[in-house]
Amino acid sequence: MKKRLAAFGLMAVAALALAGCTDSAAGPTAEPSDSADAGGTTEEVRDVRVAALPIAESGALWAAIDEGIFEEYGLNVEVVPAQGGAQAIPALLSGDIDFAIGQPFGPIRADLQDLGVVIFSNYASSLTSGEDVNAVVALGDAGIAGPADLAGKRVAVNSLGAAGDLTIRKAVDDAGGDSSTIEFVEVAFPDAQAQLEAGNIDAAWVPDPFRGIVVGGGGVEVVAPYQATIPGLTVLTNFTTQAKIDEDPELVADYAAAMADALEFASQNKDAVRAAIATNLEIPEEAAAGIVLPEFTADLGSAGIEDLAALAVEYGYIDAEPDFSRLIQQQ
Repeated sequence: MKKRLAAFGLMAVAALALAGCTDSAAGPTAEPSDSADAGGTTEEVRDVRVAALPIAESGALWAAIDEGIFEEYGLNVEVVPAQGGAQAIPALLSGDIDFAIGQPFGPIRADLQDLGVVIFSNYASSLTSGEDVNAVVALGDAGIAGPADLAGKRVAVNSLGAAGDLTIRKAVDDAGGDSSTIEFVEVAFPDAQAQLEAGNIDAAWVPDPFRGIVVGGGGVEVVAPYQATIPGLTVLTNFTTQAKIDEDPELVADYAAAMADALEFASQNKDAVRAAIATNLEIPEEAAAGIVLPEFTADLGSAGIEDLAALAVEYGYIDAEPDFSRLIQQQ
């Protein structure tokens, strides 16, 4: 366990370095742009840098790269670790990366600041019933059994002021607790278990494999906040800048088409996704086999982004809803 946590910690350091230097069926699959030949390959190989979190959901991206899907579109993808979608936005704006995979909350705030960030595709959505892909967890002896018990506690999320703590607050209030008494603390997903065991936090919102590690070690799953508030809410989206779309529409079109193929492949080849998770997160294959996978889809039609923005206004996270006509541009 300590060896795995050390590996996760290194990923978190890389994620923070990025932030510091910059701060269901799948939808229809698009065809490659005219730069591609009939076989879907191009003579020119274009390098693209993509920010992604070191979590299980990134297994779809890793598996698609291994499968050669992006290569078919003439794309050589470099995955850059990130702690959250919001942290990747400065890197997008500076041109350090081309695309990012993250929560939609960062792009929502960026639109309100007129920064020209565009969500062009979904990536993964939470599950509407059953065991979900992320949850608030606590140690077994913490005395936290349900969402109302989180009132007055220190709860970790990977990025403050985003979908994690927002949906937790809603779930706690709906359960009769007072979410205004929660102290939210920013902790990278790989560090959450260590912080729980050290007593620095009382609970943590984490995706798999971290959720499964805590629960499997005797911890408790307190609430799946997405499922409790906006069932099927998108977990991760694909976004870039309007400038990138305007200046290099061919690259954006090819990447979006390759991503759509990647997500369709992931939805139909979960064993490949789990194998990629085991390799890239350095966890045993048997641990990866127990991971709950999201709905991998490029379709933004039922992603719940508008509902998330409305909830953010209700709780005072943002003053107004974004301009969805420019924020969401399905490619």
